[in-house]
Amino acid sequence: MRAIFLSDVHLGTRACNAEALLHFLAHHEADTIYLVGDIVDGWRLKSSWHWPQLHNDVVQKLLRKVRKGARLVYVPGNHDEFLRDYASSTFGGVEIVEEAMHRTLDGRRMLVLHGDKFDAVVTNIRWLALLGDWAYDVAIFLSMHISRARRRLGLPYWSFSAWSKEKVKRAVSYISDFENAVAADAARHGVDIVVCGHIHKPAMRQFERVLYLNTGDWIESCSAIVEHRDGRIELVDWRHRCEPPLRGAAAAPVRSAA
Repeated sequence: MRAIFLSDVHLGTRACNAEALLHFLAHHEADTIYLVGDIVDGWRLKSSWHWPQLHNDVVQKLLRKVRKGARLVYVPGNHDEFLRDYASSTFGGVEIVEEAMHRTLDGRRMLVLHGDKFDAVVTNIRWLALLGDWAYDVAIFLSMHISRARRRLGLPYWSFSAWSKEKVKRAVSYISDFENAVAADAARHGVDIVVCGHIHKPAMRQFERVLYLNTGDWIESCSAIVEHRDGRIELVDWRHRCEPPLRGAAAAPVRSAA
């Protein structure tokens, strides 16, 4: 690959699907890897320590790619905002920046940012954002137990957290408003493509002047944005490519854009 874009891994939480990410990293090499925020969940680690070997393996895997010659660019998000104090610094070959600019093979300018600055709740009402983060963890916990019960009954996979998140966000038009805000800001800055994370909703959507890309997460969607050697941009759904497939996964299409 020319570039890989990953976000919302949330290392340090029980919800993190580190095994799937390790499988993805084992099957992909790239000139540049962009970590688009919320890679480490500093919010969760402040309240309780959870750092199994698999999470350490993810960090070591990324650093190994740096040692092999890959460029690793870290754009902090709101959950790893402590790293924003070190913007413009480099540690062990890892570049930390507030935002990044990537140039595609065909010359298009791609803005890379986490996206939390477009979320009024995170930006202006921090206590409510923390409450929402806790509620999401509860939803993930319930989803795991509901899925286990459905498997025992021979029923297909169903995600309570995804269902509840979709219902709530649909009611307030959150996702649409977020995508429009990000794309509009990118257009004002004169870029052709914008890549972000934050809302855990993988997407590839063409606005009037800007291609909006969201990497998704490594909790449920297990997705990433990649730029191939021929310049083709793809939204990769890795949940449906793992060997063996991740629990509850079914075939799903992969989206790409020229």
